Amino acid sequence: MDLDVFVSAHRAEWDRLEALLRRQRRLSGAEADELVTLYQRTATHLSLIQSSAPDPQLTGRLTHLVARARSAVTGTRRASWRDVTHFLTHGFPAAVYRSRHWWVPAALLSTALAAVIGWWIATHPEVQASIAAPSELRELTRPGGQYETYYSSHPAASFAAQVWTNNAQAAAMCLVLGAFLCFPVIWILFQNMLNLGVGIGLMSSAGRLDTFLGLVLPHGLLELTAVFVAAGTGLRLGWTVIDPGPRTRRTALAEEGRAALGMAIGLALVLFVSGAIEGFVTPSGLPTWARITIGIAAELAFLAYVYVLGARAVRAGETGDLDRTDRSASAPTAA
Repeated sequence: MDLDVFVSAHRAEWDRLEALLRRQRRLSGAEADELVTLYQRTATHLSLIQSSAPDPQLTGRLTHLVARARSAVTGTRRASWRDVTHFLTHGFPAAVYRSRHWWVPAALLSTALAAVIGWWIATHPEVQASIAAPSELRELTRPGGQYETYYSSHPAASFAAQVWTNNAQAAAMCLVLGAFLCFPVIWILFQNMLNLGVGIGLMSSAGRLDTFLGLVLPHGLLELTAVFVAAGTGLRLGWTVIDPGPRTRRTALAEEGRAALGMAIGLALVLFVSGAIEGFVTPSGLPTWARITIGIAAELAFLAYVYVLGARAVRAGETGDLDRTDRSASAPTAA
């Protein structure tokens, strides 16, 4: 594209659009129609310039112009409780459902890795000795030891808040760092599975694996699922950098990044539930079967939420991205 020729050919349209936007009086019907037409043309011009001949100064001017025109055409819209309801019933479950081909394999592989690490530690005393001294291992795994008292070491409310904060940070790191070609996400997953595997291995070697699982499963099922969803979304975002498909890399990252931002908000709510379970149910005096039942019920409720509401929303065209009217205008891309 010859940028000078392009600017010369369309500058009059941009100037006319700017003049219409500066009008203090109410536009006539013909002027309003002209404004809409010029807005659509300028949005297409902006997209073409960004993809073919990016020029910072011209791009900045047209971006500002398109934003003003879109505001004039569509009007300003404030978020409402209807938006919150739509996000919870359509946007978030659809985004989780669409990324299932990433987070489900991540969950299966990660769980298998934790199991292998646990088996390796449980069956190799020399590995246990490299983790801590025998007296420290006994203090960790004995009845009433650190693995058990950890969940009741602080008041339930403050413990739940601390757990929620830590898990939300881990999920956010998976989402944000996914854009760096997936590697940080894989490392975060490995660290989580390593910690879980060490607990499984040490408690299993002490003959108390059932106690450990009784403490971990009530909150761990939902908590780890949220982490796996965040990791899968981060991996998908990282893969978008490598292979954006028919979209431009900038457009693909914008779309997937907006969906990931919504995912972060939704997962914060999921982790709030798992944190509440960890703070109030896990250390409670309920029988082990009752605590595990609560954890399984929470996990099944989340999976049904994703696979029923999410699948239905995706079939209706929901992607988890912003509503079409709230996105920046762009020219269509060829398939």
